[in-house]
Amino acid sequence: MPNPTKVASKVWEVVTGKQVAGRGLTVFPDDVFLVSYPRSGNTWTRFLLGNLIYQDEPVTFTNIESRIPEIYFNPDHKMRKLPRPRLIKSHESFQPHYPRIIYIVRDPRDVAVSFYHHNVKAGNIPEDYSMEEFIPRFMAAEFDTRWGSWHDNVLSWLAMRQGRSEFLMLRYEDMKKNPAQELALVAKFLEGCCFRKIDASPEKLTRAIELSSPQRMRELEKLQAKDWVLTQKTRQDKPFVRTATAGGWKSTLSEKSVAQIEQGWGKLMKELGYELTTGTR
Repeated sequence: MPNPTKVASKVWEVVTGKQVAGRGLTVFPDDVFLVSYPRSGNTWTRFLLGNLIYQDEPVTFTNIESRIPEIYFNPDHKMRKLPRPRLIKSHESFQPHYPRIIYIVRDPRDVAVSFYHHNVKAGNIPEDYSMEEFIPRFMAAEFDTRWGSWHDNVLSWLAMRQGRSEFLMLRYEDMKKNPAQELALVAKFLEGCCFRKIDASPEKLTRAIELSSPQRMRELEKLQAKDWVLTQKTRQDKPFVRTATAGGWKSTLSEKSVAQIEQGWGKLMKELGYELTTGTR
């Protein structure tokens, strides 16, 4: 096995007073990165994969960071000690040193709605802040500049990795429509690179899906939100796991907001199979 490579960038993040890996993560050649723009279904996918791969104990918010850890909340020295091969969560735009990538993409209109509520929960905007005011700022990536906009993040990965054997793209909408089929596809991808044989029988797929249902995740969140690093310092009266639907933007976004997103990102949206509604070309 080749020696691990250390990312040249010395970008470190501080969460709860601790240095965490972030872009300073030590990357091993058998790592697989689960990447997405925020609010695109990454946590749900972590539950699905965790419940399929680790069948000894169901995934919860209290053990997810030891099963499929996030680079922004765990120090590098701790991450290096995890069993390999590692499956790791990231929100980064294109990173050339990531050896294998499962990239999740979601309709940006739904991402915008989810990101709005996420920022209310985090206390970044007041509860009475209007969605129409939020959308232009969301598109400009004002709320977290680290990952760029949805458009830039998605396009960076597709431009540099689409079509390669080490890159698998999942659409959130396809996962909602047929989770068993998409989960089996991911299991095959993982087995094809570096993971041991994964039991993706119909029974095991059904079990993983049931253990990762939005209802169960919401119930776990009520019990464990104060213990999970991502939610413990956010508003406890606002859920992290919300409706978890596809197409909810249709009853939430104004025509003006939809037009802004489609006019700015319509070309890429159409390439990804998302139907436009405002006549944008």
